[in-house]
Amino acid sequence: MNKQTILFDMDDTLLYCNKFFDLVVEQFSDLMEMWFHSFHIPMDEIKKKQADIDLQRVEQSGFAPDHFPQSFIDTYEFYSEMTGRLKSEAEILQLMELGRSVYGHDIEPYPFMYETLTRLTEEGHELHLYTGGEPQVQMRKVTEAGLERFFADRIHITRHKTTEYLESIIRNNQLDRKVTWMIGNSLRTDITPALKNGIHAIFMPALQEWAFNNVKIDTEPQGAFLTLSSLAEIPDAIRGYLENAATG
Repeated sequence: MNKQTILFDMDDTLLYCNKFFDLVVEQFSDLMEMWFHSFHIPMDEIKKKQADIDLQRVEQSGFAPDHFPQSFIDTYEFYSEMTGRLKSEAEILQLMELGRSVYGHDIEPYPFMYETLTRLTEEGHELHLYTGGEPQVQMRKVTEAGLERFFADRIHITRHKTTEYLESIIRNNQLDRKVTWMIGNSLRTDITPALKNGIHAIFMPALQEWAFNNVKIDTEPQGAFLTLSSLAEIPDAIRGYLENAATG
């Protein structure tokens, strides 16, 4: 099989991520329920306000570590002003610390992550890691998961994953689009940019998906566009596509 260049997203493709944010949002909801109980505000309404604030910031300026905890504070201040409940510096500090706690959890790989990366490496493919977020936070995950042995210096981190940034990776590394793949869970930041850049794409839907990632695909694939449910399926799926392309 011809050598392929394979770019992997990290959060919710190789390592669990969204579920930890969801857990912290539940803790935030519990605090808001306790503090604003007498005002009878539906918790779903509070969660939606927080999600909307967080989403707006990410759309404007990408991923920054203070966005998430700040969304807690902004939501708290919104309802404090709406209800007339006095703000508390201690409560604001508690929310900031809660929001930041999401970045300190232990890493948890998706099933078959190590086996899949090992097999692809042994088959001679060149693996890249392409992830969005704060470089220091993301590199901690890379180190704790032991991912350097698969990706070496081919690790690309940006706060804002865009079609243009992916294009710069392809150009700067002189990647051949005909043998280059992007694998990720985000239709917005992984799959759409891959298709617009004319490379192969494998969509790995997350069980718990963030609204930010859900967009419609409006680009015609120039190569493979596959949807898989397990990392373990990737090597055979790539092999099968290449064999069909060679005989077709």
